[in-house]
Amino acid sequence: MTLRRSRSALIALFAALAAVLLVIGIPAGSAAADTTDDGQEITDFYFAGNISYEDEPLEGIAISVDGNGFKAQTETDADGKWRLYVPEKEEYTLSVDEDSLPDGVIVDASQLPEGVAPVEGTSGSFEAEFGLTGTKIVNLFLGEGERVTVSFLDQLISRTVGGINFGLLLGLASMGAALIYGTTRLSNFAHGEMVTWGGVVVVIFTSVWQLPLWAGVIAAVVGGGALGWAMDAGLWRPLRRRGLGIVQLMIVSIGLSLALRYALQYLIGGDTRQLPGASPAPMQFGPISLSYIDLIGMAISLAAILGMAWFLTRTRIGKATRAISDNPQLAAASGIDVDRVVRIVWIIAGALAALSGVLWAYFRPGVKWDMGMQMLLLIFCAITLGGLGSAIGALIGSIIVGIAVEVSTLLGVPSDLKYATALVALIVILLVRPQGLLGRRERLG
Repeated sequence: MTLRRSRSALIALFAALAAVLLVIGIPAGSAAADTTDDGQEITDFYFAGNISYEDEPLEGIAISVDGNGFKAQTETDADGKWRLYVPEKEEYTLSVDEDSLPDGVIVDASQLPEGVAPVEGTSGSFEAEFGLTGTKIVNLFLGEGERVTVSFLDQLISRTVGGINFGLLLGLASMGAALIYGTTRLSNFAHGEMVTWGGVVVVIFTSVWQLPLWAGVIAAVVGGGALGWAMDAGLWRPLRRRGLGIVQLMIVSIGLSLALRYALQYLIGGDTRQLPGASPAPMQFGPISLSYIDLIGMAISLAAILGMAWFLTRTRIGKATRAISDNPQLAAASGIDVDRVVRIVWIIAGALAALSGVLWAYFRPGVKWDMGMQMLLLIFCAITLGGLGSAIGALIGSIIVGIAVEVSTLLGVPSDLKYATALVALIVILLVRPQGLLGRRERLG
């Protein structure tokens, strides 16, 4: 009876905590900015204009904006008018989807307004900057001409490299989640919020406290490890000791995810926050376009991944982690402190998730209170694809997911649906190999 009362009290306490955090988080959500019919967040700065051909407005012409860590797109209405909101008064790249233009027609560069210049090597992209106001009118007039396009092969190479970059940062979060599953058999639905936490810490350190970026990144990794420790010490270990089943623990993780998500929204609000140095000028390596932040992010991801591989295969704790994944009871009988190893796994998973969150904030770009939730499905997809319980399998699955997501738009998949291609890749591979690519359930890493 005492155990039942303790369990009921714990569940009631958790439900009350979740309810309080949900309630206090709602005002932050209601304060979020309004949006347009096509999903744009309305700000104080925007580009607008008309697109016409032979003095006639054109409807349904797709136009997008990119730059300063921001991307958005829209289409012209029946009057040929369009408007694109941006978060800051900076220089951006406007691009017209030439496939939506009439055949043999391009934007007449000779009639571009002041402050708008064509991007070298293209006929549909233009650099645009604001004047003294927060509004820039860019009327585009069409004329006959030959379009400048990038070959399919060059686009494929560029998208593949971008997919590898995305896959590496996704792999950091996926490896941590795979370690947790391998040692506890818990599918942690709050792992997305652990990713978001890394970006939030950097925002607090750099934007609120005005500290250097490197200090924010270090604090994010340390804070991620601290969050992992606190979650295991305060919640998961007590629940494990009370004998809760995997299904009950998974339901608790869903509630924890909601509570943390709205707590983070209450902390930073509903707007997207940009990190220092976001969206720097890209460097060209043949058909590949990468910024120095992309290169640094890929190097950090590789270093962290190699460090995890060494940890799992060469250290006593890593070998103990693999032993617990194989057989927790036998590992405990052989003298391994299971609770201590699981605690270390949670700390490592939290640190990896936070580091992934920082890199994700530069890749997206921007930090938002629910950005980890957007990655959660991809994390589970990568873990399942690589083989449940395998950290290295999660990494390989992440690379496949990253490439599939980035290349899909080149094959005609709408950008809004590109993340769904990860599920297609998952289904195809599971039909051939149901246990996943490295699906040896008895081995972790």
